[in-house]
Amino acid sequence: MVFEALVNPLSAEKRPWEMFFIGIIYSSIAIVLSLFIFREYASLVSIFLTVMASIPIMYAAAKMEEKKDLEINEKKLLIKEHGKALSFFMFLFLGFVISYAMWYLFLPYELNNALFKAQLKEMYAVQFNAMTGNAVQTVTIFSNIFFNNIMVMIVSLAFAFFYGVGAIFILTWNASVLGAAIGKFAASAAGPYIATVPLALGRYLIHGLPEMLAYFMAGLAGSIISIAITRHDFGSGNFKRIVIDSLDLVFLAIFVLFAAALLEVFVTPLLF
Repeated sequence: MVFEALVNPLSAEKRPWEMFFIGIIYSSIAIVLSLFIFREYASLVSIFLTVMASIPIMYAAAKMEEKKDLEINEKKLLIKEHGKALSFFMFLFLGFVISYAMWYLFLPYELNNALFKAQLKEMYAVQFNAMTGNAVQTVTIFSNIFFNNIMVMIVSLAFAFFYGVGAIFILTWNASVLGAAIGKFAASAAGPYIATVPLALGRYLIHGLPEMLAYFMAGLAGSIISIAITRHDFGSGNFKRIVIDSLDLVFLAIFVLFAAALLEVFVTPLLF
């Protein structure tokens, strides 16, 4: 596959920032193809095409991380090594977000409406940062956000476990919704895009990036266990090590989600 030849996990770990541009390329090609061939269903087809392009690099990375689990005994070093994969996942995700945001801003109305039909429904169904001055309501909002994010993390873990790298679908969908939200905010704010786009990025990425990092951690954990089972490590001492390492990633993801919820409820509203 052409996309598979563009990048490999070893080069991605050495130069993770390159994945930002890979993310823009993957998603932009998917958007163009979906609008020209499947316009009526472009909002979902673009997600599937982006996911299809991303699967080879995601699977190769998960295999590499599972191998690290078997080779590295020191836990701190292992977490550091996983951090290399997570960094290029995050740059890939950020490329998706920026791509969708830019397409939202510059597409004609008819195409914009076709590409973001499902995403806009999701945005309208969720009240972003519906903050009040009531302390009890603030705690309730924090709890709702945190536990909703936990549920998304569990879904990412389950998708990754059952489909190997299935979490990339959930994360690409979230990237498209986040990109649409950023584009909509930038378009509605007063001023030129050169001023409103950075404002919109700050508005959503301060808490959005930690959330996505947590989802990637859970997705990586699920993928590692899934690959370990397919490699017939199930029931061995090696498999036990892999499960323990994966649980470490999940617990760390929960902590990151807690911090992200704090940012969303108590920090973002103060800045924006």
